[in-house]
Amino acid sequence: MKVRIGDGATGDEAEAIASALARHLGTDVNVFVGDGEEAVADAEPPADAFPLDDDLGPTEREEKLREEIADILGGGPEKYKQRLPESGKLFVRDRLDLWFPEGLKFEDGKFANFDSWHENSPEVDEADPNTRLPGDGLLTGAAEFEGRDLHFMANDFTVKAGSMARRGVEKFLRMQQRALKTGKPVLYLMDSSGGRIDQQTGFFANREGIGKYYYNHSMLSGYVPQICVLYGPCIAGAAYTPVFADFTIMVEGMSAMAIASPRMVKMVTGEEISMQDLGGAQMHAEESGSADLVARDEAHARELVSQLVTYLPDKAGEKPPRSESKPPRYSPDGIDELIPESPNRPYDAHDLIERVVDAESVFELKPDYGKEIVTAFARIDGRPVGIVANQPTERSGAIFPDAAEKAAEFIWTCDAYEIPLLYLCDTPGFMAGSQVEKDAILEKGKKFIYATSSATVPKQTVIVRKAYGAGIYAMGGPAYDPESVIALPSGEIGIMGPEAAINAVYANKLADVDDPEERARMEDELREEYREDIDAHRMASEVVIDEIVPPSNLRDELVARFEFYADVDKSLPDKKHGTVL
Repeated sequence: MKVRIGDGATGDEAEAIASALARHLGTDVNVFVGDGEEAVADAEPPADAFPLDDDLGPTEREEKLREEIADILGGGPEKYKQRLPESGKLFVRDRLDLWFPEGLKFEDGKFANFDSWHENSPEVDEADPNTRLPGDGLLTGAAEFEGRDLHFMANDFTVKAGSMARRGVEKFLRMQQRALKTGKPVLYLMDSSGGRIDQQTGFFANREGIGKYYYNHSMLSGYVPQICVLYGPCIAGAAYTPVFADFTIMVEGMSAMAIASPRMVKMVTGEEISMQDLGGAQMHAEESGSADLVARDEAHARELVSQLVTYLPDKAGEKPPRSESKPPRYSPDGIDELIPESPNRPYDAHDLIERVVDAESVFELKPDYGKEIVTAFARIDGRPVGIVANQPTERSGAIFPDAAEKAAEFIWTCDAYEIPLLYLCDTPGFMAGSQVEKDAILEKGKKFIYATSSATVPKQTVIVRKAYGAGIYAMGGPAYDPESVIALPSGEIGIMGPEAAINAVYANKLADVDDPEERARMEDELREEYREDIDAHRMASEVVIDEIVPPSNLRDELVARFEFYADVDKSLPDKKHGTVL
């Protein structure tokens, strides 16, 4: 620190000033006299400037604060805590210990609603949950999870069934808004019965009320990963957070979510239904597609999320983390024998995937929904990729509405978080029929094609076997700007398969042949001629596809292509956004 004093000061005075300031401020001091360019006196703080002996300590004020905090950490009324094991649930503080064994970085809003309940805390009426509302039933803060920082929220089910009210809503909103500033992931640990109806004027329709949750969810969508784990029946407003999240994990037999409770459903429609049948984990995993994964219990839910985050960056614009490369679980040498020559014979797409990707790296999402398509994260040479694979064991791999919707959402998510895409195409195309039309095959198929068209991450497409109809469009065909389209020798690309084509084009000609044997011979000839037209060799000859690859070399080919095209520069037209949702 430099100090300048008047011209008339003596050297002794300068020394005294330097020494006093150094002791008082605890820093080096240089004293200059008048306009002089050199210091007249220099001083360092003495070793005893800050005494080592300090007899100061916490007062009763701090002790009282610690007692208040301990009371808050106890959660709601004890009788509600005692009921949690009956549902297989952990108390929220124990849940946080499970997720963050090293402890929280910090928590915000412990004292929310403190004045309204704590003064009566020693005489809590256990029959009245309104007398104990620590944290207003919702916890927020920051923690480290599997080596990365994140924001979290968690409902306290012992406080009015985890219901949401004014102060808790404010904490939730602040947490989301801070995530927009930090660019760090968000973890929602949901266990809420919805908004407190008797207090709705304080939070429901306000500009900064519960409705703002979903605005913030929308702003965070595709910016940072949002992961939601459900631990209980989340009703009405509480049920929207799971469906807005990028990934939703439900716990078997414990989780449920619905727009209204079974009691409300009965009032409105007369239908009597249980919570699990209405919105349980299996229903959402198999029928609505709202659950990405179903966990066995709380510990398994954490394990699933710990695997999931290894494929994701912290925020948009960053590359997902790479891992050490591993050889595939099964040898690529078996790929050719795995793929039947007949396009109608099934094989399991999982078996093909396990011969291409790193061992123990497959992480499938929505495995029980839209089963005609497999959507999974995996690694190829340590690099995370998103796989979209037709599943021939499920209705020949035809694309049904649910499968199209599932694939579109997965592609959209991969593109948001810079995860390259691998399409493994083996489909007869989009399914036809009156029921799939009622189920919006055109609308959902459109979304699938739109997602593939709009994705700017590196894309590699493999024609494994059949690529018929508009299926090749949705599955990253040559017209959809993939970095490569390669085929196995079993690959075929055509408007339709041989059987359908012969029936469509030559039905009348064949009907005119009376001799059954001659008709069968003619069918075989026409079928073989047609297959030659759609064969991978014809497509490669006409440079429709880039290469035909020996099946045993498929993994090596993909490793090289994903590496080479890791940093492609692809952009969309300059516009606000598309109109396809």
